[in-house]
Amino acid sequence: MKTFELSKEIIQEISQLISSKKNKEIKKIVDGIHYADLAEIIDDLDFDQRVYLIKLIDSDKTSDVLTEVDEDVREKILEALSVKEIAGEIKELDSDDAVDILSDLPDEKQEKVISFIKDESKTENIRELLNYEEDTAGGLMAKELISVNENWSVLKCLREIRRQAKDITRVHSIYVLNRKKVLIGRLSLKDLITSPSKSKIQEIYIPKVDYVHVNDSADEVAKLMSKYDLEAIPVVNNNIELLGRITIDDIVDYIKDEAEEDYRLAAGIYEEVEADDSIFDLTKARLPWLILGLFGGLGSVFILESFESIMGSKELRSLFFYTPLIAAMAGNVGVQSSAIVVQGLANDVIKGSLISRLVKEIGLTIINGLILSLILILFGMAINQSLEMSIAISSSMVLVIIVAALIGTSVPIILDKFGIDPAIATGPFITTGNDVVGILLFFYVAKIILGF
Repeated sequence: MKTFELSKEIIQEISQLISSKKNKEIKKIVDGIHYADLAEIIDDLDFDQRVYLIKLIDSDKTSDVLTEVDEDVREKILEALSVKEIAGEIKELDSDDAVDILSDLPDEKQEKVISFIKDESKTENIRELLNYEEDTAGGLMAKELISVNENWSVLKCLREIRRQAKDITRVHSIYVLNRKKVLIGRLSLKDLITSPSKSKIQEIYIPKVDYVHVNDSADEVAKLMSKYDLEAIPVVNNNIELLGRITIDDIVDYIKDEAEEDYRLAAGIYEEVEADDSIFDLTKARLPWLILGLFGGLGSVFILESFESIMGSKELRSLFFYTPLIAAMAGNVGVQSSAIVVQGLANDVIKGSLISRLVKEIGLTIINGLILSLILILFGMAINQSLEMSIAISSSMVLVIIVAALIGTSVPIILDKFGIDPAIATGPFITTGNDVVGILLFFYVAKIILGF
């Protein structure tokens, strides 16, 4: 399959056709474009053109397009569509995708849209899914699935599968229930089509089936599906009654969103923003961490001011020239340590106690610190710096990076235990803290060794 490449030529061609209202030519071009690629095109059109294109194309395609376009773009498009038009888009989607779009609307408008959907089963499913938290299994699941009863014959089972499959885009699994609607296993399609038509499902189904509880966190679902390479997983309630299913595409989208959020937090961006957002939104997202950095910098100023007296000594004055180096080393080591821990927590590979993790980090940091201190001493010799000064600087640097590594390792783990996203520990949080602590330790250790 050839990968679609968005080009200025395509955008210009569609833009000109929309301006000329050449609807037949537009439809001819759009028919040959995958909905995910069409979403890219719509993201690059201006607002009026987006709305025109969405209203022009059949809902069976634009409904999928709306699930793929940028969230801010989709929100603006939905504002321009009537309640009836939105309902026309939503009725073509699986329940989980329908809820994703409805979630962008105010509660009052949600109800009006749902009232235009005539399929009672669809509206019931949508209402149920709207009640679940977004970052839970219930918030990720879709109601569309295929389930069979253990007491059915193979022949009846095949008839039921044909009937249920009409409303399902893709069949991932066939789930087996008992008379009480409790999930008891799954059915292999191969076993189904190779078994005698009069055989009972209870004779051929596979009793082992992985499942998640409706209130399990999305993180738990992602870890389970990743660990066992599952394409889909059923969702149950406290009585193990089947409620829905989560497919791999839903989990991939969730993981992508989480990765983007972690990246923003690590970079010190407080809220979700895009490059083309307003100056006000961008300022609001960045300013909190910049204020933290400012206070950290002011702390460093006060520390340096308290050692102002050494400026009178030509020999000791050079300590001030090393403060950017110490701050940078502390920040770099802290960010490295925290980034590894955050990644490990995300992948669920951080095992053992915090103490054992810290001991390991200390060992690693001592090795790195000794190598770096040796380089500093050699540098001091090259510039004719006194050996005592070089030892003071290199010794304090070793201590600084050990402390930075301990902070970078422990803070994400502690935040995770309190249910706070550990990604917040990287970037400005760790860097600012380590800068202040690093400079403070640097001067006090140098003071002890040099005796000033």
